[in-house]
Amino acid sequence: MNTKYSQEFKMIGLNIAYYRKLKNLSQMQLAEKINISRTHMSNIEAPNMPTSISLETLFDIAEALEIPPALLLTFQTAY
Repeated sequence: MNTKYSQEFKMIGLNIAYYRKLKNLSQMQLAEKINISRTHMSNIEAPNMPTSISLETLFDIAEALEIPPALLLTFQTAY
C-alpha cells in the first residue's frame, strides 16, 4: 500500500505492538480477543507493510488492550 497515509498506518501499527507488549500479549492472543487472524494482526503491526484498519478494528484493539483509542493515534518519535 502506498498512500499519503502510509506513515500514519505504520505508526498506528507500532503503537499497537507497543501497547500489546506492555500487556504481555502475543499477536495470537490479541488477534483471538478481537476475532481476526494472527496473520492480519501481524500485517497491522508490520512496519515494512503499512496496513489500513477499520475504526471498528481500532476500537476493538483499544478495548482489548484496555486503553483509550486515542493512544493508538498518538504518534511519538521515540520508542
